[in-house]
Amino acid sequence: MRFPPRSPRRPHHSPAGRHARRSAGPPRARRRALYWTAAAAVATAAVLLTLLPVLGDDGDGDGDGDGGPHRGAAAHRSAPGAGDEADAGDRRAGPSRRAGGRQKPLPAPRTVPAVRSYERAPGTGWRPARRARVVAEDGQLTDEAMRLAGELGMRYADDDSGGTGDAGGDGDGDSGEGDGDDGDRATALGHRAGDVRLRLAPHRAGGPEAYRIDVADGRATVTAATDTGVFYGTRTLLQAVRADGGVPAGRIDDRPDRPQRGFMVDIARKHFSAAWLADRVREMADLKLNQLHLHLSDDQAFRVESATHPEVVSDPHLTKAEVTDIVELAAGLHITVIPEIDSPGHLGAVLDAHPGLQLKTPEGRPVEGAIDISKPRAARLVDDLLKEYAPLFPGPYWHLGGDEYVALMASDPEARYPHLAAAARERHGAGAAVADLTASWLNGRADTVKEFGKKVKAWNDGFIPGAKVAPDRDREVEYWTGKEAYARDPQAFLEDGRRLVNLNDEYLYYVLGEPNDFTYPTGERIYEEWTPAVLRGTRPVPRRLAGPEKVLGARFAVWCDLAGAQTPKQVAEGVRLPLAALAQKVWDPRKPALAWGEFTELAGAVRGG
Repeated sequence: MRFPPRSPRRPHHSPAGRHARRSAGPPRARRRALYWTAAAAVATAAVLLTLLPVLGDDGDGDGDGDGGPHRGAAAHRSAPGAGDEADAGDRRAGPSRRAGGRQKPLPAPRTVPAVRSYERAPGTGWRPARRARVVAEDGQLTDEAMRLAGELGMRYADDDSGGTGDAGGDGDGDSGEGDGDDGDRATALGHRAGDVRLRLAPHRAGGPEAYRIDVADGRATVTAATDTGVFYGTRTLLQAVRADGGVPAGRIDDRPDRPQRGFMVDIARKHFSAAWLADRVREMADLKLNQLHLHLSDDQAFRVESATHPEVVSDPHLTKAEVTDIVELAAGLHITVIPEIDSPGHLGAVLDAHPGLQLKTPEGRPVEGAIDISKPRAARLVDDLLKEYAPLFPGPYWHLGGDEYVALMASDPEARYPHLAAAARERHGAGAAVADLTASWLNGRADTVKEFGKKVKAWNDGFIPGAKVAPDRDREVEYWTGKEAYARDPQAFLEDGRRLVNLNDEYLYYVLGEPNDFTYPTGERIYEEWTPAVLRGTRPVPRRLAGPEKVLGARFAVWCDLAGAQTPKQVAEGVRLPLAALAQKVWDPRKPALAWGEFTELAGAVRGG
């Protein structure tokens, strides 16, 4: 299955640190053109059906009022309540009119996550309108302009060339029929009611993902330092249209609180199709999440095609072509895909094909999922896979795993696995222990992926306190539990200068079948109780250690321990509100303004089809 991931883009390296994109040959370009032409036709029809009552006036409206300033998520309070079912239906359909044909005033922007700052101004707000266009002031914004135009049924225009057309880029030009302004380039390109201008301002403050939206005279301008920030601005416009039909006059200033905001899927224990993953990527993009973590292998299966070791691959699995499409779709939506091949534990599927490399007890009993890290051939096997897949995932990160190595979970690892203890002493000197051999294994795998320019992550139980061999200082800690062997409180990592990502299993672990006392997490609990500072259990770390430079963000994780417990469709529905709640809490550090019921209604209203 191939799905066109993105519209044509000029080669560009974003300051946001997004990964390099692959060059697209003619077949891919043709697929993109067909995709965008079809997408534009469908989107145009859908939007016209919902906007027919108001398109006649080109969105000039009646002026959206000059009420006082509204800031951030608190502005949501101005919207009608959840009980107003008729109004809620109108909002979902887009712009609506008062009795007598007048447009309703637009409320302050309502989005998920909420914008962090909105200042209302007098004047006419922005609504999509007939003959309106999305104008890219810079060729680097072509994708963003074409995408938004397709989503809103608008036209696309490139300020560099003056060319216009539909969202497929095959434009027939704009005849300006009935406009009376054919010769006025200012009016034709971004200065008529309903137009959107996308603008780069490379030195703008706020970070690579920050953006500003200025709305005046029925037009909207999105400004950001990078194409990522501009993209997030377009998500705000799109959601505002879905919720209420547009954005009132004024200024939005918005930026994320945490740089890493994501979703993890265990595609090893349970197969998820490429189409299912693509749907989740699109859902993530609308929520301004920016990382998709794929757990590729575990004891039950290894789910990606391999040329170097086809014997380890399970059926069904993703082909490399499917993975490439997912990665490219994600890149076009400003999402980095983070692969994980877990080791030295959780390698059961690989070891089924290489039983001679499985760790064994002195009695000769194989240890489930554990590779024998004393054997050089074990390192070569895993490195083969790392080297094969590193180019397939061109993003900046690689996840080493490192959790739940059974040898370390013994009460006395040296006594239980004497040959590992002997290898540790041989390689690292007298007094070295199994913990040192394990730390050395992970450092070796880190060295392998660093040859491809990767930044390295590992689960918190892959950082073993007291070991003579220390983990690399730049390795990020993915903190999930405090119940592991060598349990270490997150505060200890932070005091040691480590940077953490929050995957607290109390709130952020969706484990199929609910084994081992897990229960399915709810969006409500995340929304009302959890913050990025709550890394373990329900207790936050001290404020001085909880800032975004120390706790980099969070990720919601789906683990498929009992794979048959839910269908992929049930999983998608089960994670929908938790993902929305997570998106809110990692974007805006303040207490949410909306009650949970109001938030769930809004999350449904802004959700794409």
